[in-house]
Amino acid sequence: MNEKIWLIVAMIPEGKVCSYGRIADYAGLPGRARHVSKALKLAPCALGLPWHRVINSQGKISFPHDTEGFREQQELLRAEGVTVNRGKIALSEYEWRPDLATLVMAMPF
Repeated sequence: MNEKIWLIVAMIPEGKVCSYGRIADYAGLPGRARHVSKALKLAPCALGLPWHRVINSQGKISFPHDTEGFREQQELLRAEGVTVNRGKIALSEYEWRPDLATLVMAMPF
């Protein structure tokens, strides 16, 4: 299960974001958004996953505002050209929504 999640997160292009819930859906795990969070925590650093492109379903950074994680995620997103306003990202502009063919062709299983 984690491998599917990691593969999908790796596919999120620079300058785009995707929610935990959508990633779970794309991985065939509807309703398992929290599993996505756990899988990201368990991901080997060597994978170099763009974890910073994963946000919550309301378009917000999930870390509390006064934490290093929040500041780091915000900086990484801004460096990619994503507008972050007080921890919020406009999903209408930056949400990654791959077509089904893209997902199916990328899955090795």
